[in-house]
Amino acid sequence: MILVLGGTSDSLRVCKLLNENNKKFILSVATDYGKEISKEYCNNIVIGKMNLDDMISFIRKNNIVSIIDCTHPYAEEVSKNAVNASEKLNIKYLRYERPSSEILESENIFKVNSIEEACEVASEIGNKVFLATGSKNLEYFVGNLKNKEVVVRVLPTSSVLKSCEDLGLKPENVVAMKGPFSYEINKALYSFYNVDLVITKESGVEGGFEEKLKASLDLNIKTIVIMRPKVKYPDVVFSIEELKNKIMHSL
Repeated sequence: MILVLGGTSDSLRVCKLLNENNKKFILSVATDYGKEISKEYCNNIVIGKMNLDDMISFIRKNNIVSIIDCTHPYAEEVSKNAVNASEKLNIKYLRYERPSSEILESENIFKVNSIEEACEVASEIGNKVFLATGSKNLEYFVGNLKNKEVVVRVLPTSSVLKSCEDLGLKPENVVAMKGPFSYEINKALYSFYNVDLVITKESGVEGGFEEKLKASLDLNIKTIVIMRPKVKYPDVVFSIEELKNKIMHSL
């Protein structure tokens, strides 16, 4: 049995590939939303975050012989737990990593390595911030950008909208939409809200990063890009073709 760690658009392609090759697998997702988008691709879905001990216990209980990690590029803790669990139990681990996007050098682009650094830089530039990082770490951003007006773009789910309300965000400062978004939509939203700073993550083509960045650059808006965390993956592929080859020969 294969354990797929997902809940992203990447994991849907992986599930489809496994189905086509008649591989038995369990899909692990962190949220109800992750399950909702995955139901068409997998019947065996478990919901909930797993720490290292949880993951080891789950792997033993379900006779998992290999892990395919296709979590979000910024789900660093989950990936580290999966790597550690695979090493402790001597099972195979494979990371499916969406390709990174090339980031042009520009006086309007500020590259940082953490949300903490992003807030530090933001405190020195811009007045109205468009937060295009999703709902994760929303509390930290809102709490550390108190001297800014913050517009957030989040998934339109009841739990996420409730968290926005609990953080004191006004309805007019919440954009509830499911991405990824086109260049035109990003440009229209930045203009409509008249923002002068965008904070985003380097989430690759799949996450609509390039469209977000191009829109902000074309509007001469300063942009803080939180770079991907550096995780040492023991085995990693960057395309479905590479993954297919691994599945056919080693998983």
